[in-house]
Amino acid sequence: MTLDTLDPKYRVILCDIWGCIHDGISLYPGVVERLRRWKDEGRTVVLITNAPRTAEAVAGQLARLGLDPALWDAIATSGEAGIARLIQSPRPVGFIGTRADRADLESRGVQIADGEDFDELACAGIDEARRRVEDYEPQLQALAARDVLLHCLNPDRIVIRGGVAEPCAGALADRYIKLGGRVEWYGKPYPAIYAHAMRLAGDPAAERVVAIGDGLHTDMLGAARMGFDCVFVRGGIHRGEAFPEDFGAQNGLGDWRPVAVVDSLA
Repeated sequence: MTLDTLDPKYRVILCDIWGCIHDGISLYPGVVERLRRWKDEGRTVVLITNAPRTAEAVAGQLARLGLDPALWDAIATSGEAGIARLIQSPRPVGFIGTRADRADLESRGVQIADGEDFDELACAGIDEARRRVEDYEPQLQALAARDVLLHCLNPDRIVIRGGVAEPCAGALADRYIKLGGRVEWYGKPYPAIYAHAMRLAGDPAAERVVAIGDGLHTDMLGAARMGFDCVFVRGGIHRGEAFPEDFGAQNGLGDWRPVAVVDSLA
């Protein structure tokens, strides 16, 4: 099966954004035409992303890249799941990420501490000045020593921005765990973001859903655990690699495989 012959039984498409729709700088060739075709076929398109931001912020980014909002029906983000938890924190929380990420969280009512008087921290990703995971080592060590709970708002470990690899919040969380720190995760492959996406899609039956993504341990693993069929896009973070033959066995999924492997959405 290819995307041109996608089974009509799939009435809902859960499509990853970064690595499938765009590379952080521009839309991939053929994306607009593919989304338009799905909409013309009457399918519901829910964009599902580990972006640590609100759906509104992601929609704004897509609009700036030139994607017509008529080409998708809803956006589910890991940031929304994290915000729902963080606004319940009794005290202001610490923060790691960009100024834009902080403003996004604060606009939704998350209280961010100005100093070091906090016992929870929202990690949205790397900031404007520190571009490598090792740049955060002293801070992560100090946080672990204080037993600060780190809320990882983006489980992705890496993203490709304009052809260049860039670490994400998941990479910082991995390092924090190795230092003895505690982490709560939001987004793919965890169930909450899929439950949210399914609500946005009208709670369809799992067999009527197909998930499309480029991340093995986020997009593929998460959707497989939810019982969704999947299409693996190998032109994103795995850069042309074949789908691993032992993926199902390594992740307790038996002989599970995606229903299709494609280079891109084109």
